[in-house]
Amino acid sequence: MKKSKLYISLSLVAITGLLLVAADHIDSPGVSNTGNDITDVYAFQGADTNNLVFVVNTQGLLTPGTTGAATFKENVLTEINIDNNGDNVEDLVIQAIKRGNKMHFFGPVAPGTPGTSSTIKTSNAAGSVEISTYGNAAMTSTSGGMKFFAGPRDDPFFFDLGRFQAILGGSAPGFNNPGTDTFAGTNVLSTVIEVPKSMLGSSSSINVWAETKEKQ
Repeated sequence: MKKSKLYISLSLVAITGLLLVAADHIDSPGVSNTGNDITDVYAFQGADTNNLVFVVNTQGLLTPGTTGAATFKENVLTEINIDNNGDNVEDLVIQAIKRGNKMHFFGPVAPGTPGTSSTIKTSNAAGSVEISTYGNAAMTSTSGGMKFFAGPRDDPFFFDLGRFQAILGGSAPGFNNPGTDTFAGTNVLSTVIEVPKSMLGSSSSINVWAETKEKQ
């Protein structure tokens, strides 16, 4: 089992229901443009209602011109943490890390060490997928009832930043409906895992948060 000391560069929290989202598109210079910058975390019921889908998006605000050169980093681990007993401590993790042109997935499995240090659970490999490239068909794979994707996607987050700034400045009373999508035309790098609910414990609700961790 390979154990690496990893540094958490960014953490986002969501509590799953049918659909819950955490979003953050602008971060400090310490994580921006490093591959560590999480923009969104999504958790929702799959088209197969026996499954849950987890999505972690990174490297936001990619233009069509820069998306082709954007890559996942081999020294950055994406980790989805799952608390299934309500104590806000991860009971299970799903990990993803790039090696060559593939994303490799591990778990769901109990973490080696809860908190800021992570053990890559190489003995609990779940599967891998070829990383999709911009402008080409999406590559997916399945293994053990799980489904995987990694690659560029259109940024799904909708936010009218200009209107928000006007509200803060006192020149607008509220948002328009539907408003202007500030992130229209920009892309993210997405890591997507679909997992049978039976692999996540018997609780009717779970807490979920995602982290990116850089090897030190």
